[in-house]
Amino acid sequence: MPKFEVMNRRTLLAAMATLPVISTARAFAQSTEPAAPPASANLEALRPRIATLLEDARRLDTLETVIVTRNSETLGERAYGNNSLTGSTNIKSASKCVVSALVGIAIDKGLLEGVDQRIETVLRSEFPANPDPRLSQITIGHLLSMRSGLDRMSGPNYGRWVASRNWTRFALAADFVDEPGGGMLYSTASTHLLSVILTKVSGKPTLALAREWLEPLEGFRIGSWDRDPQGFYLGGNQMAMTPRSLHAFGELYRRGGVTEDGTRVISEAWIRESWIRRTNSVFNGDGYGYAWFLKEMAGQQVNYAWGYGGQMLYITPSLGLTVAMTSNEAAPSARTGYRDELHGLMTRIIETVGA
Repeated sequence: MPKFEVMNRRTLLAAMATLPVISTARAFAQSTEPAAPPASANLEALRPRIATLLEDARRLDTLETVIVTRNSETLGERAYGNNSLTGSTNIKSASKCVVSALVGIAIDKGLLEGVDQRIETVLRSEFPANPDPRLSQITIGHLLSMRSGLDRMSGPNYGRWVASRNWTRFALAADFVDEPGGGMLYSTASTHLLSVILTKVSGKPTLALAREWLEPLEGFRIGSWDRDPQGFYLGGNQMAMTPRSLHAFGELYRRGGVTEDGTRVISEAWIRESWIRRTNSVFNGDGYGYAWFLKEMAGQQVNYAWGYGGQMLYITPSLGLTVAMTSNEAAPSARTGYRDELHGLMTRIIETVGA
């Protein structure tokens, strides 16, 4: 979970809530059509240039691994220090995109009605006594886009939230600091509530769903994953995965929801919906869809997952690029400027491939 600088001024949140939000306009959806496969000669020309970029990236002290592919062809990969491309790492809040994928699959399977379904249809028994009427207005889509209106259970509130006896009820009893559907209030509680909802509607733990529904994806595996006191898996943090597994998940999205052999895992429509800007981040100004950040880099639209410490998954559909980066999970990435250095590395990769 990115531990952003404390943003406790409600005036800022209110101002950001007035930024334009796009809910269904397809004009802003990013295409999931794969780029045309590059000629082998072009690949051979690109690989030494990417290798130079990855060697230069050695100066980033907390960077652990990088994998760069274009249309499933490896352009470069590197593990720094004693790290490994197959070693397990905590992908932190990059795991929110995995939860988002599971929600999309649950909708396709009819377990959930859709993003406009109100969470009280599943979580009403977890509501506090005499609940704020606005709890009944929160939808699945609000949780996916961090616009529930409830006070954040990230940053300064994260510790007391995970120290509580019941994370679900604690989150639902939080004060409203905005209206449902308002501005972004980044909160791991939002994706945790989605994990609880997935378990309740399916009758299976979220980890079991991930392993079952994403099983056709070669190379994808979730290792350990923390659970709350009631046994629900922590939606959006503390998920162990290898860099190769994280990259494989990104490739699934780049291909529009199908595996390399053509097996459909996630609907292309869900991926398109996930990459529509629903709000703007108050922390970095980037767009935010359904658990994905949206940003332009080097003139190309990039959809990315971001976990604390610099666990990154970048997808540039127009160039067929999927790039996974993992970093020291204990080191901050936002206030130190390290996240921006990773963005800079991704920008140089795009410039090199697009030249």
